[in-house]
Amino acid sequence: MSFFNKVLASFGVGGAKVDTKLEKVEYVAGETMRGEVEVYGGNIEQQIDSIYLTVNTTYIRESDDKKYTDNAAVKQYKITSPFTIGVNETKVIPFEISLPADTPITYGNTQVWVSTGLDIKNSVDPTDKDFIAIRPTRLVAQILETINQLGFKLRKVECEQASSKIRSSYPFVQEFEFIPTNGVYRGKLDELEILFLSQTDQSAEILMQVDRKARGFGDFLAEALEMDESHIRLSITVQDLPNLQVKLKQIISNYV
Repeated sequence: MSFFNKVLASFGVGGAKVDTKLEKVEYVAGETMRGEVEVYGGNIEQQIDSIYLTVNTTYIRESDDKKYTDNAAVKQYKITSPFTIGVNETKVIPFEISLPADTPITYGNTQVWVSTGLDIKNSVDPTDKDFIAIRPTRLVAQILETINQLGFKLRKVECEQASSKIRSSYPFVQEFEFIPTNGVYRGKLDELEILFLSQTDQSAEILMQVDRKARGFGDFLAEALEMDESHIRLSITVQDLPNLQVKLKQIISNYV
């Protein structure tokens, strides 16, 4: 019976199972995440080499004029050393991990989840999946709010494949697409795109794309050749917050 149990467990039948219980389901990027991983023993004793938690998201990749949705790991954490789980035994492992400050914000179509895996040799690794909501840091929230105050409305948020020209820690960047709905930029700009290239709780490196509105034949030609787009790379720190609206307005106005 033991031999057959081992064979079945190698296919994930009657083997150990895992369930992660998070302290909450909503976090600010960079916040500490706490919870417990419960491991339930199966029909045989098994050696668990490690338990790992991975923060994941999805992003859009384009290839041959087609769009594909890929998964990407934002960060992986190993939370245990090897241990043995006995027959029908339950082990509870508390954990405390820090989410990266540049964890994608769950606006629009962006999803973030924590996957838990047990590393068991010669066996199917049991897994668990828990979706979480990610809110922006104080700095990023203020940047987005300031753009809104300048008369822009957030139209789309999406993680897209990072261009080879952009240095990114991940295979993707999160893009925030705004359109001018009121104020001085209405009728002058088609859209404003913001890409957060890197973030900490104190600073953010941003790529801003200003897309001017076509007015005459020359502008239409420039639009067709994508010459109506200007790309501005800048860093914003928490020290900029008191005068952030003035700073962003000056930068955007230079390219209208």
